[in-house]
Amino acid sequence: MASKGAGVSFSRKNYRLSSDAEKSRATGIVHEKLLNDYLHQIFPSPDHEPPTTTSRKSLNFQNLPEHLDQLLQVDNEEEEGQGQVEGRLGPSTVVLDHTGGFEGLLLVDDDLLGVIGHSNFGTIRSTTCVYKGKWVYEVLISSQGLMQIGWCTINCRFNQEEGVGDTHNSYAYDGNRVRKWNVTTTNYGKAWAAGDIVSCLIDLDDGTLSFCLNGVSLGTAFENLARGVGMAYFPAISLSFKESVAFNFGSRPLRYPVAGFRPLQDPPRADLVRAQRLLGCFRAVLTVELDVVEGRLVQKESSERQLQGQPTILLTLAHIFHRFAPLLRKVYLVEAVLMSFLLGIVEKGPPEQTQPVVHQVLDLLWLFMEDSEIQDCLKQLMMSLLRLYRFSPIVPDLGLQIHYLRLTISILSHEKSRKFLLSNVLFDMLRSVVFFYIKSPLRVEEAGLQELIPTTWWPHRSSKEGKEGKEVKEETPEERQRRRAYERGCQRLKKRIEVVEELQVQILKLLLNNKDDNGGEASRYIFLTKFRKFLQENASGRGNMPMLCPPEYMVCFLHRLISALRFYWDEYKAGHPRAAHSEEAYIPPQIFYNGKVDYFDLQRLGGLLSHLRKTLKDDLAAKANIVIDPGELQAASMDDLDEDEEPTPAAAQRPLQALAIGGALPLPRPGWLSSPTLGRANRFLSTAAVSLMSPRRPLSSSDKVKVRTLTVEQRTREDIEGSHWNEGLLLGRPPEEPEQPLTENSLLEILDGAIMMYNLSVHQQLGKMVGVSDDVNEYAMALRDTEDKIRRCPKRRKDILAELTKSQKVFSEKLDHLSRRLAWVHATVYSQEKMLDIYWLLRVCLRTIEHADRTDSLFAFMPEFYLNVAINSYSALKNYFGSVHSMEELPGYEETLTRLAAILAKHFADPRIVGTDIRDSLMQALASYVCYPHSLRAVERIPQEQRVAMVRNLLAPYEQRPWAQTNWILVRLWRGCGFGYRYTRLPHLLKTKPEDANLPSLQKPCPSILLQQHMADLLRQGPEVAPSFLNSVLNQLNWAFSEFIGMIQEIQQAAERLERNFVDSRQLKVCATCFDLSVSLLRVLEMTITLVPDIFLDGAQPTSEMLLRRLAQLLNQVLNRVTAERNLFDRVVTLRLPGLESVDHYPILVAVTGILVRLLVHGGASETERATSVLLADPCFQLRSICYLLGQPEPPAPGAALPAPDRKRFSLQSYTDYISAEELAQVEQMLAHLTAASAQAAAASLPTSEEDLCPICYAHPISAVFQPCGHKSCKACINQHLMNNKDCFFCKATIVSVEDWDKAASTSTTSAA
Repeated sequence: MASKGAGVSFSRKNYRLSSDAEKSRATGIVHEKLLNDYLHQIFPSPDHEPPTTTSRKSLNFQNLPEHLDQLLQVDNEEEEGQGQVEGRLGPSTVVLDHTGGFEGLLLVDDDLLGVIGHSNFGTIRSTTCVYKGKWVYEVLISSQGLMQIGWCTINCRFNQEEGVGDTHNSYAYDGNRVRKWNVTTTNYGKAWAAGDIVSCLIDLDDGTLSFCLNGVSLGTAFENLARGVGMAYFPAISLSFKESVAFNFGSRPLRYPVAGFRPLQDPPRADLVRAQRLLGCFRAVLTVELDVVEGRLVQKESSERQLQGQPTILLTLAHIFHRFAPLLRKVYLVEAVLMSFLLGIVEKGPPEQTQPVVHQVLDLLWLFMEDSEIQDCLKQLMMSLLRLYRFSPIVPDLGLQIHYLRLTISILSHEKSRKFLLSNVLFDMLRSVVFFYIKSPLRVEEAGLQELIPTTWWPHRSSKEGKEGKEVKEETPEERQRRRAYERGCQRLKKRIEVVEELQVQILKLLLNNKDDNGGEASRYIFLTKFRKFLQENASGRGNMPMLCPPEYMVCFLHRLISALRFYWDEYKAGHPRAAHSEEAYIPPQIFYNGKVDYFDLQRLGGLLSHLRKTLKDDLAAKANIVIDPGELQAASMDDLDEDEEPTPAAAQRPLQALAIGGALPLPRPGWLSSPTLGRANRFLSTAAVSLMSPRRPLSSSDKVKVRTLTVEQRTREDIEGSHWNEGLLLGRPPEEPEQPLTENSLLEILDGAIMMYNLSVHQQLGKMVGVSDDVNEYAMALRDTEDKIRRCPKRRKDILAELTKSQKVFSEKLDHLSRRLAWVHATVYSQEKMLDIYWLLRVCLRTIEHADRTDSLFAFMPEFYLNVAINSYSALKNYFGSVHSMEELPGYEETLTRLAAILAKHFADPRIVGTDIRDSLMQALASYVCYPHSLRAVERIPQEQRVAMVRNLLAPYEQRPWAQTNWILVRLWRGCGFGYRYTRLPHLLKTKPEDANLPSLQKPCPSILLQQHMADLLRQGPEVAPSFLNSVLNQLNWAFSEFIGMIQEIQQAAERLERNFVDSRQLKVCATCFDLSVSLLRVLEMTITLVPDIFLDGAQPTSEMLLRRLAQLLNQVLNRVTAERNLFDRVVTLRLPGLESVDHYPILVAVTGILVRLLVHGGASETERATSVLLADPCFQLRSICYLLGQPEPPAPGAALPAPDRKRFSLQSYTDYISAEELAQVEQMLAHLTAASAQAAAASLPTSEEDLCPICYAHPISAVFQPCGHKSCKACINQHLMNNKDCFFCKATIVSVEDWDKAASTSTTSAA
């Protein structure tokens, strides 16, 4: 076994401990006196012997073992057994009691020290209790949720509602609610955060119990503890769902030991003394050099020491490690001895000096220790490193984190150690992603942010409410000085954080190294295998929280991975000029369909992968030269059938039986079932029989046959990178793709995984962290309001002034805290560099989608998450980063907006995309896109052909598809052009606070004249386009308004009942949605009539009369329902129920008014006459409803001037800020016209026999007869009916034709016959 880094390669087998005969020959390697001096220098005399030179005996390799035995002798006190100790009962090795000491459903680690809550409020205690003395144990907090940590007796009984501290003789500290618990509860301590360490101390001599947080005492929590016969206390915890902790009872060195208190588990004192003495010997070997020529010993720094392979030194080390190696397999000794030694080396100098020393130590460990010994040692070393990094307190210079990361880099830069750790430890046994995370300090004063950012500042944002919004207040010189001082502090913090981030990137660069393939697989390909499994576990475990990597870790991991990935991408570009730069990166489309990369069960754009392989096999053969074996297709079909099968009874019963008895259930490691700090949980603990929620499909299934089946573990470097005859991941290149590869194939797969990571949880976490900024804004607003009240408060009201001053102080202190925390969030999450990373991912996704789109039908193979990431990353840049950094400064911003607009416009109605969720996401993204001026202009910049196609898809009939978002898009294109439709917020809502001013619905109107023109052109084209579109709009308007009226009837009835009733909030929300839909549909009708009035008013078009009659009918119904005196609508609006804020007279009445004005005022004489006759002919028409618009209770006399409106009544004249004088004049003109026309129609109307009226509407005379059945109705009713159904109203016979019917002609024909 070879070892590198010490200048010479040593063969391990040549330096085993020699036999006695060999030892005697070995002493001749150097002069005996020099050897004696050297061995005495390395192995000092035992403590009980005088170290004088004259009295010491001669040392050589023959008597060295005896001397070592004396050196390693320890006192009897240290050798005493670690069994029963006075004051303690139970096993000497203290762990969590997984056999009977728990309640609820819990997940417990392999080492029985970590636990994750998997039920409402699970409880577990340890195996050992104490009844006398002073004792302490530590709890490592992995999540800051609801937990109660402390002590309980064996008689305490817990359940899913009551845990530790909720019963007599149980005591707990709860850092989530900052309270202590013992049946009752009071305030105590400080709030804890993930990464903190809680020390639980019990003094049974004085009967007190206390806690420490990160080594700082929180004071005595409880006194007068019950003691005596039968009273012994167990460490215990109760924790809610998905909360996690790890215990340290003494199996590792306590992070914060407390003088006078003893850990529950005794440390291995004797072995610790031996290990420290052997470490001293080992350290001496590294610092003492043999000068054989001059026959003397030379002291040197270990950084200058290079072992040259002298047999004397190697034999000396062999004797040391013969005793040292077994000790280095123990967790406690690795952390207390080896870890401290290596950290000491790293802290002595810069990496270029200390890394060779660490490599030399690792070389010697690999040389002199057995494989199992060194592997256990390295595993424990990395566990300790990760634990120390994660649970180190945040200090201003982040010095602790930097030291641990530097040591991690030194270890991982050692090739042999790196490959072993990658293959067996980093992703298999550890949460190694923790190394890339920088935890956020919950308590900024302890993190030293007050010294780093002494001056705080927060933005003074003005409210955007009202028509134009308030003017932004100018910054005073004092505020400007504070802001600049705050920004300087933020920059200092950012620079210190960047040091840690750079070290984390160095770790990933080591893991992505593909040049270290000497005698084995390169690190990058080992990492790639583990990375894909990591992604698979997180993708398959969505919804099962303990299986997932925490999203805050995933965010940091993604940014570090992008940095390392782009480094290697550009490095490859430097050596291969024809390759692509990382700025031009994308994923070639063949990766999605050639089966070389497993996307698990993630949905494809075209549906299930097995379905796509069957339906598109000919396209694969023609375009990509990929032939799918029929047998594999059959196997894929059977695979789909097997998915829904239930497990066999034997397989199903076994876990249920194990859980029913509350035993430990070994699991097949279902993924990220990780402990809070280190390894993976493999035991479910439950007090009730429950069913395990396992994935429907196993994570890796060898019995499933797939096209080009190669599991992640089976792939080799050649399978990924390819060779001269094999394209690797790029197999099946379509003709549209270039022959020259972009970069190394392995980097493409890592990039693909990075995009998947963003989709899994990064985007949600980015949105979550915005909450800190929102808190700052809310407290700043509260502080300003309080300061205003102080200024207005009369000086004589000192009591009110005192309360206001107290509130002002509280808000100021909270803002100081939040502004410093916000600086941390901006530096770690929302910095300019992080924004560029997300922007790069967005551009990668756009290029990938564009290239995949060129493959025509094969585009269906693309995973859905690429489109999701393109949509969500743009949303994150705009909504999360945009408040900190300007998007306009991003390189190529305008071009990127246009490319995203083209993708949304093309694919929101793409028939190749079948998933309902992704289609809805595309539709919603496009709807949001057209709400903002910048992105709307980007839509207008896409090629005209794509714009027209987008509008054509928007005008498709609303039936059989999600039409609400489509209608919303059309409304946004019109908003700002309609009658009284220039508002941002409704007039009656101006005095209320908006939920979020950044919502798309609260953006200022930005209509698109260009897209309106496209819509008009399309509606004028074919004879079927406009009728089918408008018929669907009218149908949906009829449904939405009818549903709205029905719901407000139920709400009104509930409100009028004498007993107290609560209206379901969901019902209120649905009611408001129906109202909003009705208004938006009316606005689309207004836009259509304005752009293309001929559709309704041109008598030459066959459907115009039918559409106009339907429109008039609906408008009259809406007006009558809304304008009736003391009607249902009025009463519900007056209630002002929460959830119905948008329901008001103004939005719906101005929409109806806009349509009427366009029909009756803007058209020519013939068009106006036609519209007037149809409107008046509708039996529901009431002139009073038109008068209501101007606040008039009754129609005015013909020719008389309009009286002044009643201020208590609704009137459009009251909204002069929203309705122009010209628009009001048009309404008055319309009212005058309808008044005159109504009077004239009343005088000229003739009575009609009921038998001659249409039996459907009873509003118009019969004018059509159906063939062949002969039934009759008016033309309007039958034409409307035939738009949706071909069956007769009465007999359900299929209607072949409709003929005109005239009663007089029919009567004369009958008489003649």
